[in-house]
Amino acid sequence: MRALISLLVDVLLVLGFTLAMRVSHSQAITPLGLIQTAWPFLVGLAIGWLVSRSWRTTLTLYAALAVWACTVGIGLVIRRVTMVGVQPSFTMVAASVLAVFLLGWRLIVFLVREVNRRQGPIPGARPSA
Repeated sequence: MRALISLLVDVLLVLGFTLAMRVSHSQAITPLGLIQTAWPFLVGLAIGWLVSRSWRTTLTLYAALAVWACTVGIGLVIRRVTMVGVQPSFTMVAASVLAVFLLGWRLIVFLVREVNRRQGPIPGARPSA
């Protein structure tokens, strides 16, 4: 179940990135337009999950970097081949924003778990199921 939630978070973040791209370029915000913009990055995301076997180790550095690198790298290659091309500035923006999105949430979850592990259970709190 955790892997499914992690994958869903990644998909939503990629969709959020592509939505922000469309808004910043004054493109129409329609479901079809969003899918047309997002699909290269979603393919890269899927390949990243397969390569890293993220369903087993979502929070490891290797898995996080593999998912991010494949999402950006494969997404940009597909975009370049199938669409109008890719500007160097877009490459930097895509890599940066997707790094914050795809690596950032994993880092936050890892740090919260690490703090909880070191502090032990909170007195009076019910144990999680």
